[in-house]
Amino acid sequence: MPIYMDVHIVPGVKAKNVAEAHHKDLIHQDEYSCKCMTYWIDEQRENVFCLIEAPNKEAVEEMHSKAHGLIPNKIIEVNSNVVQSFLGRIYDPSDAQITDDGLKVFHDPSFRILLVTSITDPNLLKHKLGEEKASGLLNSYNTIIRENIPEYSGREVEHEGNGFIISFSSATKAVACALSIHEQILQHNVHDLDFKIAVNAGEPVEKSNKLFGDTIQFANNLCSISGRSKVAVASSIKELISKDLFSESKKHFLSLSPQDENLLRLLFAQLEANWQDADFDISNYCQAMAMSQSQLYRKAISLTSVSPNILLKDFRLEKAKEMMRRQHYNIAQITFDAGFTSASYFTKCFKKKYGLLPMAYLELLH
Repeated sequence: MPIYMDVHIVPGVKAKNVAEAHHKDLIHQDEYSCKCMTYWIDEQRENVFCLIEAPNKEAVEEMHSKAHGLIPNKIIEVNSNVVQSFLGRIYDPSDAQITDDGLKVFHDPSFRILLVTSITDPNLLKHKLGEEKASGLLNSYNTIIRENIPEYSGREVEHEGNGFIISFSSATKAVACALSIHEQILQHNVHDLDFKIAVNAGEPVEKSNKLFGDTIQFANNLCSISGRSKVAVASSIKELISKDLFSESKKHFLSLSPQDENLLRLLFAQLEANWQDADFDISNYCQAMAMSQSQLYRKAISLTSVSPNILLKDFRLEKAKEMMRRQHYNIAQITFDAGFTSASYFTKCFKKKYGLLPMAYLELLH
């Protein structure tokens, strides 16, 4: 059966109250073919996240409604292995306190600090440098990352060839890990990797339907603007680490104001929402951002160092490349699915950005 994670926003929530509600869920779970695996409770942030095996989302809602009336604010389907990687467990903690009346009470927030890295496409790297040299660089990169993860109590979540996602409970350790990785990468002088790194924090279920999707997405946005000489740090992270640590390493950080972060999110959110629409051009982009063309140009240059035209084109090219990696082999179809109006123009743009034709890239994937 599928596994779901839901979120309840409960002002003034207390761990004992959640333990009581969970106990009621356990009483009624069989009626709805559910299995309540565990939950996370954060009194400070006033939220609760439940992990439940169920036939569908409706069964989760109905069970909660019957048990205690607390309907989830949002439910998403998750992979238990990914939950384990992010949060460290998929069942109740073994050291949970048992009260005199048999309740299992624990305080265990789901808030996590995520370190995200990005490098150039390994396939393009091998095309540029040759198999042997590219493999050597990639092996060095992987070794540096994986040697630092346990040193700072991190957990590797996923590694898809061009970047890592690492989960931490401590913001201080996450930032220290990022600084250590960044320093070692620079020492190896591996400029061809186009290495970038960012640190962000968040909850497992927010707006996205992917676990920690919003946190990962903004970390990727920060990576895209950070350059190889800085560690991009979200403003939320600055609030979680000591002022001394931030001051001591300030020259190594890229940090935006909350206002600029919101603008960066919006810039990329509009791209994400409209990249497949061939009619979405700069005038539409301006309208979506509620800016004049000159305002959008200034803001895009200020935040990303590229013009809105290039930002939109490069975004579409990256999406096209993702489709190719997912075995979407028809170049003509990819052209239009990625928002390009002409296969010849798509081919020209692809060659200019990546140094080879789309068909040649497809051949690298085989």
